[in-house]
Order: sequence, then structure tokens, then C-alpha cells
Amino acid sequence: MAETPRSGIAQNLERIGRACVDLLEEFGYYFALILESLFWLALGRSRRQPVRLSAAAQQMVEVGIDGLPIVFILSFAIGVMLAIQGIHTLKQFGAETQVVLGIALSVTREFGPLITGILVAGRSGSALAARIGTMNVNQEIDALRVMGINPVRYLVSPVMVAMVVMLPLVTLFSDLAALLGGAVFCNLELGLSYAAYWDQSTSFITTDDILQGLSKSVVFGVIIALVGVTNGFMVSGGAEGVGKSTTRAVVLAISYIVLADMAFTYFLNK
Repeated sequence: MAETPRSGIAQNLERIGRACVDLLEEFGYYFALILESLFWLALGRSRRQPVRLSAAAQQMVEVGIDGLPIVFILSFAIGVMLAIQGIHTLKQFGAETQVVLGIALSVTREFGPLITGILVAGRSGSALAARIGTMNVNQEIDALRVMGINPVRYLVSPVMVAMVVMLPLVTLFSDLAALLGGAVFCNLELGLSYAAYWDQSTSFITTDDILQGLSKSVVFGVIIALVGVTNGFMVSGGAEGVGKSTTRAVVLAISYIVLADMAFTYFLNK
């Protein structure tokens, strides 16, 4: 009876250790995927296995253009909510006209890239994990290797290019949509004209504010691509495994995006 507590503690410690080892292995796999993707992007043409531009362009359409409607709707709503909360808070100090400053900085530094990253992770990250996972279950990945086609060059590099290129562009679109939402509510609530709102916004926003948001979006794009393809390659167990892997990809991507955003915010605003 006296050995039971020690046995339980040992099992818990072993479980924690295995989880830590699995996490380190997964991060190592992320790093290896980045290096191999860069290798094929830089040297693929010289080895007569270039990264397909048509595949990258198709991924850009799926990641960026197809998601613009939902990005506009949610970003517009975020802009309205920021205006509502800002006006309600600043009205206590008689400074509600300063709400434009809060909206402009919050959108460009934080909410634009964050909302874009979360939406793309939910749309494209899940689709990427499901597609590669289905290929893995159907042994199509093995078939690519048999044909002499490197799966990373064929599947991962185009996605990486698409994410890095399109996430900043979609983030700029999200910024504009959120600023428009704030402008509409400020016009209705405060009678602030659109021209005055735009003049104040552009006077407050600096190049560093915009670059801060865009740099975040590049990192978010890499995170979404790595988490999606890694979970796709790790699928096992048929259709049920594909479903679990897709769910895991979305949860991990959003979690990593929020943590990365926290780290960016801390170090860039010290």
C-alpha cells in the first residue's frame, strides 16, 4: 500500500516527461521543415526540381482572396466594437474625440494581424492539415516519394510562400476594414466626418506601427503553415485520425499565434 503513491507520482512524472519530449520533437520538426523549404526555394531550380509557381499562386488565392469577405466582416465589427468601448470609456473624462487614436493604434499594432492570423488558421490551416492528412492516409505521400518527388518541395514550400506573401496583404486589408468600422460608428455617435477621422488616423499612425503589425503577420503565416503541414504529415488511423489532426492543427495554430503576439507586444513596446 505504501508504494502506491510513489507509483502514481512516477507515472505522472513519466507522462509529463514524454509530453515534453514529444513537444521538443515537434518543434525540431518545425525547424527542419523551415530549413528544407528554404533549401528547395533557393536551390530547387538548379536541381531541376523548382517549386511550382502555379501551386504557390493557387495557395495565395485560397489563403488570401477567398477569405477576404469574412475578414472584412469580422474586422469591420472589431472596429465598431473598439469605437463603442473607446467612446464609452473616454466619455467619463470628456475626451471621447480621442477615440480615433486608440482605434488606429489598436488596429494596426494588434487586432489587424491577430484577427487575420486566427481567421486564416481556422480556414486555411485546417484545410491544409486535412488535405495532407488525407493524402497521408491514402498513401499518396509515399507515392510521391516513389516517383522521386520530394513531399516538402511539392506540398510545403508553395504553402510557405503563399502564407508569407498573403498574410501581410490580408492584414493591410483587415486594418482598413477595421478603421472603416470605427469611422462609421464615430460618424453616427460623435458626428465626426469621415475626412476628419481619416486625417486624425493618418496623423497618429506611423510607419513603425504598420510595420509592427506586418512583421507579426509574417510570423503568423509561418506558424500556420508549419502547424498545418506537420499535423497533416503526422496523421494516422484513417478518417478519425484526419479529424483529430485537423482539430489539433487549428487549436495549436491559434494558441501559438496568441503566444507569439504576446511576445511581440512585450518586446516591441518596452
